[in-house]
Amino acid sequence: MKALTRRAALVGTGAVLAACASQSPVPETAATQSPAPYAPLAELEARSGCKLGAFILDTANGNSVGHRADELFGMCSTFKMSLAGITLMAADAGRLSLDQQVPFSPADMMSNAPIAEANLAAGFMTVGQMAEGTQKTSDNVCANLLLRLHGGPEGYTVKIRSLGDTVTRVDRFEPTMNVVVPGDPRDSTSPRAHAGLMKALLLGDALAPQSRAMLRQWMIDTTTGLRRIRAGFSADWTVGDKTGTGLHESMPNRTNDLAIALREGRAPLIITAYVESPYFDGIKDEDQAVLAEVGRIAAAWASA
Repeated sequence: MKALTRRAALVGTGAVLAACASQSPVPETAATQSPAPYAPLAELEARSGCKLGAFILDTANGNSVGHRADELFGMCSTFKMSLAGITLMAADAGRLSLDQQVPFSPADMMSNAPIAEANLAAGFMTVGQMAEGTQKTSDNVCANLLLRLHGGPEGYTVKIRSLGDTVTRVDRFEPTMNVVVPGDPRDSTSPRAHAGLMKALLLGDALAPQSRAMLRQWMIDTTTGLRRIRAGFSADWTVGDKTGTGLHESMPNRTNDLAIALREGRAPLIITAYVESPYFDGIKDEDQAVLAEVGRIAAAWASA
């Protein structure tokens, strides 16, 4: 079996939707509050050939639409947004300090760890560095060290439950948590559940105002998703996101993204999207283009 590979796309925004390789359709089960954008999401899934789970929430009025909104999807690194969030929440409560130094060694190292690599000679990183690096660069070593501070995957899940999310769960550390074969509930979420978690952390009172603003800015500064949801929005929107990618021959490709979209004069949109397509050893432009199209659908729905 091939080793797990995970990559971030750092190129520009103009992906054009192309067909993914076909796979058997799964019956739609997710309920939506309005039929208006349901058809575009369902049509997007049909013409792409991928399996798509998506949820769009307008925080101005609570209206939402989705497709497969309550089905489970493997999160991959999208969980790192909420991991950074609960770390800031612990700092707000005085349980952690962002200046706290956390030792680590070469034994902790793995692929995709740019922040850890830069600090390996020092032998430690601060909690604040790890929270920021987890969100902005998807650093796997930072994520694992933070998970340990929160009591491991189980401790993370307990904290997510305290925010009202009864679905999202983390069961393993990086990188094995990215291998979620069909039917495996571990390390999964639903599009609707994760949108609610994002609302609690980014717009609710789970975080102090300064921490809430910091997490949103980290998402805006993130560059791993330039060809995903944010590519579907015009320049008058400011979009922050957190990507997740899982590539392993035992499962479909998983190409995911979570986003908050802000525009002057209106309340934010929250968008969650999960794409599954036949295995290919690398990120496919076609799959990222599906996520960009979800962004375009969200922007059009919000403007209707």
